Amino acid sequence: MSHDGVGPRAALRSVALLTAGLLAVPALAGCGSGDDPAGEPLAGADIAPADRARIAEGGTLRWAVDTVPDTLNTFQSDADATTTRIAQAVLPSMFRMDTRGRPVRNPDYLESAEVVDTEPKQVVLYKLNQQAVWSDGREIGAADFAAQWRALSGKDTAYWTARNAGYDRIGKIERGSSDLEVKVTFSRPYADWKSLFTPLYPKEVMGTPDAFNDGARKKLKVTAGPFTLKKVDTGEEEVTLTRSARWWGAPAKLSKIVLRAVPRDKRISALSAGTLDLAEIDPAAARRVTAAALPQGESSPLAGPGADRSPAEALRSWAVANGSDEEAADEESSARRKLAKKAAKYARQQKALGGFEVRRSFEPAFTQLALNGSDGPLADERVRRAVARALDRRAIAEAVLKPLGLPAESVGSHLALSGQAGYGDSSGALGEQDAKEAQALLADAGWVPGGPVKKKKDDGEKAAGSEGEKGGDSGDGDESGGGDDGTYIVGEDDDAGDDGKAPRDSGTGTGHLRQGGAPGAYAPRGTAAPARAASAPVAKDGKALTLRFVLPSGPGSDTLRTVAGRIATMLERIGIRTDVTKVDDASYFKDHIASGKYDLALYSWPATAYPATDARPVYAKPVAAADGSLNVEQNYTRVGTDQVDQLFDQAVTTLDDSERGALIRKADSRIWAAAGSIPLYQRPQLTAARKNLANAGAFGFRTPVYEDMGFLKKSAQGPTGTPGAKSAGASAGD
Repeated sequence: MSHDGVGPRAALRSVALLTAGLLAVPALAGCGSGDDPAGEPLAGADIAPADRARIAEGGTLRWAVDTVPDTLNTFQSDADATTTRIAQAVLPSMFRMDTRGRPVRNPDYLESAEVVDTEPKQVVLYKLNQQAVWSDGREIGAADFAAQWRALSGKDTAYWTARNAGYDRIGKIERGSSDLEVKVTFSRPYADWKSLFTPLYPKEVMGTPDAFNDGARKKLKVTAGPFTLKKVDTGEEEVTLTRSARWWGAPAKLSKIVLRAVPRDKRISALSAGTLDLAEIDPAAARRVTAAALPQGESSPLAGPGADRSPAEALRSWAVANGSDEEAADEESSARRKLAKKAAKYARQQKALGGFEVRRSFEPAFTQLALNGSDGPLADERVRRAVARALDRRAIAEAVLKPLGLPAESVGSHLALSGQAGYGDSSGALGEQDAKEAQALLADAGWVPGGPVKKKKDDGEKAAGSEGEKGGDSGDGDESGGGDDGTYIVGEDDDAGDDGKAPRDSGTGTGHLRQGGAPGAYAPRGTAAPARAASAPVAKDGKALTLRFVLPSGPGSDTLRTVAGRIATMLERIGIRTDVTKVDDASYFKDHIASGKYDLALYSWPATAYPATDARPVYAKPVAAADGSLNVEQNYTRVGTDQVDQLFDQAVTTLDDSERGALIRKADSRIWAAAGSIPLYQRPQLTAARKNLANAGAFGFRTPVYEDMGFLKKSAQGPTGTPGAKSAGASAGD
């Protein structure tokens, strides 16, 4: 599982969980104009678009997911990304997202939806598509809207709801002038009204607490989408959706969609074995797919070095990279034969992967550096700002995104991404990278370079307050960055390269000093350098400034560890040391981030479509609960201000799009200034897809249109054909 992401709607409902794939994020209200400061998305959807006439009838799409969901009710706390994917295919959505992450009316369900009154109360009138019916033949209507409102309003605690934002502002729901009209009257103004009733569940699910709590966990008897739910098979770890006979819109091209739970590190094997047609993958897997798809002699930035090698050279390179030196790779031995067998398997996989391509975009989410401001050095805003001013965010974004062939831009907002309404680069409220200014902020807070250190930190102390594998400044766990006594140690202060990994040792016991290290210093590891070395740590009251940097240890977290290594290097340059602890994936968020047992951490948040509603709990000022505990909601940095809360409160009641956007940008400026979290880069979205699969892939902001997905007719395929024709045929036909 990758831990570079948080499922937005699930996270914002209750306890935030790190997931590899993000849930669908509703887009910001409002429409763009020529002078819209939001600009364009950094990358559009990459889905191999094709007209429906070019797509064959029938076929089964086998789509990798992270889990078989524990519930099919998206409004429960244990809903996940797969829950949302199923809901998008089988349930009504009043609005869906366009390629810029903005809500557009879904004509299959709505003729129109608009605010018809603001005084004395806000009233929204929904006019439903007259053909819209549930799978049992009943018309979708006011009774379904009212049942969902009552279940999610928060007034009846028998409903185990994870969130009620927006629904708690509704005063009443009634039938309009006909059965096709639904009139929603709000007790308080609500700007984000377009976020409601997406998805919409039938009254049979929302009508009683028992039906809500348990009835929709493993089955949905009534649906209303291009697909219907056929089976949730926990044994086989897959969910089967079939084309709906009751669907009134454009008929689904596919006969079936099988959502199959496949771990991220097993997806290359599943793709090459022909058991998957579509799967989100990590950068290493993307390089393999890209290399396999290229004609011999060609290469691409994503494929990486060596993509144009001959098969023999590629096998030899693989052998060397997987634990063998050149001499061992040439030896006729049992070990050599085993290695050759593995290399042959690798070659077979590469041949099978030739039928796929990598489709690339950005997820509607960004990765951030979180700074825990509840206690310790980071409770001082000056220290947090110093950390932020030490970071070259553009360089970090380039390290992650440039090798993937994606635009390497840093993120300028906590509340929206480029292209979304409300986006604006507010990072100026904090300031650009400036090491001298960062050092001045530290000095103002009492942290001075070269200060005396009373004693070395206890080597046995856990950096994060619980179990974990100690790592070094590089974030790769090669050496301990803790226990610094104020002495510059050659090879220990900054032996991380640009990729965050320790440089290779020549075998003499010497390492590389970073640029700007002690002049002329070149000595065996462990040799003390001059006391005036530029990287001497800052100290205060006899204690060096060392921050606990917590990272996940599981597969899929390589990018985070690389980023952490770069951050550690940047902080070391201003005298701040990092003590890296890598922890199990299962405990990373719950036992460290959510519980506050960290100083620095990396995780992702969605750029939610409705920040006035959804982002408020992420940045709200923590308040003391009745029992004396601190209620942080989803603000795991514990940094917040009254002014930010007030701006969110104003925005959520402001119906004018431009005024609301200005309030959101103002709130974002205050969040930047508080320096509790530092956005770094938009999360890349890499998807392996069969070359003949159309209208599916890296969706970016866009809500998938399930009825348009399918396999191209043979006459519509490109000149290269489909290299994986045999396995592709298994998907393209029933």
